[in-house]
Amino acid sequence: EYLSREVMPYLQKLGIDLNGAVMIDTLKLSTRSGKSFTARLPLGGIGISRYALDNALYQKCLEKKVRFYFETVSQIAFEENTFKIEGATGSCYKAIIAIGAYGKRSNLDKVFDRPFIKQKSPWLAVKAHYEYEEFPENQVALHNFEGGYCGLSRTETGAVNLCYLASYDTFSRYRDIQAFNKHILSQNPNLSAFFQEAKALWEQPLSIAQVSFAKKEAVANHILFCGDTAGLIHPLCGNGMAMAIHSAKLAAEGITRYFESADYGRKMLEDDYTRTWKKHFDLRLRFGRNLQHLLISDQLSGALFSGLAKFPGLTNLVIRKTHGNPISV
Repeated sequence: EYLSREVMPYLQKLGIDLNGAVMIDTLKLSTRSGKSFTARLPLGGIGISRYALDNALYQKCLEKKVRFYFETVSQIAFEENTFKIEGATGSCYKAIIAIGAYGKRSNLDKVFDRPFIKQKSPWLAVKAHYEYEEFPENQVALHNFEGGYCGLSRTETGAVNLCYLASYDTFSRYRDIQAFNKHILSQNPNLSAFFQEAKALWEQPLSIAQVSFAKKEAVANHILFCGDTAGLIHPLCGNGMAMAIHSAKLAAEGITRYFESADYGRKMLEDDYTRTWKKHFDLRLRFGRNLQHLLISDQLSGALFSGLAKFPGLTNLVIRKTHGNPISV
């Protein structure tokens, strides 16, 4: 629940108030053995829960008289330049434009026959909130462990958000989150200290299986995809929410032009959105995949951490490659 400050100019232009969010300017990294170092984040970020961020956006939409329908979509068909959208309750809606922003994976991906949904993914993710007074408010931490890595950061409530990505091969030895935390994550002394002292605020952690980092399309079946639906960046980059907001901006600009310009057709909209999406995010996704490969390997991560600790310029380069510049408004 870390939001890169690259999107703040755009959110401010929209009038989105994120007062109360935690200001983060320091990154801490550690290897499995607990060897760690800290670095200054050039642009920085804010700590805010998805609930608070989504609610701020929702309230702004209500202020702008946006109408919401809370329903699970079961089917989408495109006929005669119009989308027919069917809900799970049997309701039906029609629209000129459809945007898919439903997260990492959905039954709709099967409906659209998207290639990535047919591939098994070796990753699962776990998330929970904790009370832990010792955690620095201005810090986001990334701790390595066997088969994965774990991020820690504060949210606007004061809670520490813990979120980790783990391989199925490692997790399958225990198949229980608490046991996995105790026997695998706690091999890292930083995480061991955290679990010994932190108090869980949720009865059960949230988990999601089949987390796929395979390439996806930005447009399919004439639907514009945003956020994780278009492409999932590795969590170690701390950039997922910022990319989602930025992709929504790109989609909104294209859609506005589509409705305002008679000579700007649907194919031009889809081609332009695909091109600009790749321009802004393709290299970031690719770098994230390579960086995760280095972190998961015990030997390679040790060499990487030694290099980052010795050469601050290298650290800044890695951070720049996984984050964008402030969004132009």
